[in-house]
Amino acid sequence: MMKKKKLKIAMAVACPFPAGHGTPAGIRETAAAIAEKGHEVHIVTYHFGEGTLSEEIKIHRIPDFGFSKQIVVGPTAEKPVLDLLMVLTLCRVIRHEKIDIIHAHNYEGAVIGFLAKLITHKPLIYNAVNTMRDELTAYDFFRPRIVGTVLAMASDYWVPRMADRIIAISHDLSDFLYARGIKAKRIHTIPLGIDMRPFGGSGVGPPNPEPRTPNPLVIYTGILDSFQRIDYLLKAMKIVVGEIADARLLIASNIVNERGLADCHALIGELGLDEHVEIVIPKSFAEIPALLASADVAVISRPDCPGFPVKLLNYMAAGKAIVVFKGSAKGLRHLNTGYLAEDHDCEELARGVIMLLKDRELAERLGNNARQWVSDNFSWTLISEKIERVYEEVIRSKGI
Repeated sequence: MMKKKKLKIAMAVACPFPAGHGTPAGIRETAAAIAEKGHEVHIVTYHFGEGTLSEEIKIHRIPDFGFSKQIVVGPTAEKPVLDLLMVLTLCRVIRHEKIDIIHAHNYEGAVIGFLAKLITHKPLIYNAVNTMRDELTAYDFFRPRIVGTVLAMASDYWVPRMADRIIAISHDLSDFLYARGIKAKRIHTIPLGIDMRPFGGSGVGPPNPEPRTPNPLVIYTGILDSFQRIDYLLKAMKIVVGEIADARLLIASNIVNERGLADCHALIGELGLDEHVEIVIPKSFAEIPALLASADVAVISRPDCPGFPVKLLNYMAAGKAIVVFKGSAKGLRHLNTGYLAEDHDCEELARGVIMLLKDRELAERLGNNARQWVSDNFSWTLISEKIERVYEEVIRSKGI
C-alpha cells in the first residue's frame, strides 16, 4: 500500500483561539486530530486566545496593535481590520512554511482563505458550521437590520463557491448548500468529533460531580445569544416547576453576552423563577464535565439549527438524558438516545424534561444509549480519517 503523503495544513481561524466554547473548541480538537495523523498543522488566528494547544500544532497570530482581548461571539467593528491582518499573516505562513492546503473554518475564515488562495494559488477547503441567515440576523450589530439580512443572503450564496471542497458538519447543512447550487461532489458531510476522556471515557474515571442539593437538576451549557432561544428554555422550565416544585435549572455559560445575560435575568424575574434558576460562569471548559455530571437532564432549546451543536456532543459524551428540539437533534432518535420535541414547542420541551425527571430508569437508558452512540460514531480517529480523505481528494484534483 502506498504510504500517505504528510501534508502541511494552514488552518484559517478568524476568532480568538484557542477558546473553550463551541466552534473554537471543535477546531482545537480537529487540529489536534489531524496533527496526530502525522500532518503538520499551522493555525493562523487572532492576536489572543485562552488555554493551551498540543505541542504538535504551530500557531501564528496577527500583530497586536492594541486591539481588544475580550472574547465576543458575533460581529464587531474591529473584525474587518483583524481579518485583513489575517490575510497578510496567512499568505506569509503559506509561503514561509510551504503549505499544501488552506483549511478555513467558518465564513470569515473562508473569505480570508479565498483571498490567500488568489494570491498563493493554494487549494482551499471550507469547513462550514452554520448559515449566515440563521445567525447573522440575530445580532443587533447591523443598522438597519435589512443590511444584516442582505449580507447574510449574499454570504450564504457566494462564500461556499470560493472553496475547492466543502466540509459541512451536518446533513442539514449539506442539504442547505446543495439547494443553493453547490455540486454534491464538492460537499463532504463530516461532523465534529468528541474526546471522551474529559467525560470519563477511554479508561479515564468519571469526573467528580459538583456538590449539589438533592433537587432534580436540569442543565444548559452554552452562550446566551438570542438565537439559542434561552427564552424557550425558561418558559419550559416554568411549566416544569409547576409539576415538580423543587426542580432547578443550571445555566452554565463561559462566554457572556451582557445583553443576553440581562435579557435572561429579566425573563427569569418575569416568570417568577428566581428560586429555581442559577446562572454560573465557568472559568474554562474543564469545569463543564463536572457540572454535567451533577445534572439529571440536559437541554438544548435552539430550534432549526443547521450545524451540529457542540454542546450536544458534550451531553452525549457525559451520558446525560437529553431533551432537544428536533432541529438540533442531529441523529438522535426519540426515546432511544434522547427526547425530541417539535421545534418551537415549549410545552413539549417541558413535557420531555418532566418525563425524564420522573422516570429515572428511562433517563439512565437514554443517557447510556447516547453515550454509546457518540462513542461509536464520533471518535476523532474516525473523523480525522474522513477529513484526511478530503485532503487527498483535493491534492489529486490539483496534481500537487
